[in-house]
Amino acid sequence: MALLKGTLDALVLKALSFGPMHGFEIIRWIEDGSRNEFLIEPAALLQALHRLEARRLLGGDWGITGNNRRARYYSLTPAGRAHLRTEAAALKSSTSALMTLLNARTAAEASR
Repeated sequence: MALLKGTLDALVLKALSFGPMHGFEIIRWIEDGSRNEFLIEPAALLQALHRLEARRLLGGDWGITGNNRRARYYSLTPAGRAHLRTEAAALKSSTSALMTLLNARTAAEASR
């Protein structure tokens, strides 16, 4: 399923709220957490990470993975935590409004 615009950034920030992660861990967190509803293309994640880093919402440092490979580990900045709170509230509100609309009963359904 395609993500709504801006949702990937919020999900990346949410993933990093649990602690530093490298790209593959972020993808796995999103895909596993959504029961594979949201499949993330590595190129899309890389763009999101660069965008968020440019906005100083996250920072990155090089480290070694459990498989002894070099990877960039990302973590939230204080600005990233604040942005996540704001974006999460906005997405929850939008999702609630969307569900209200999708659950609206037509006149025909209401008369049954």
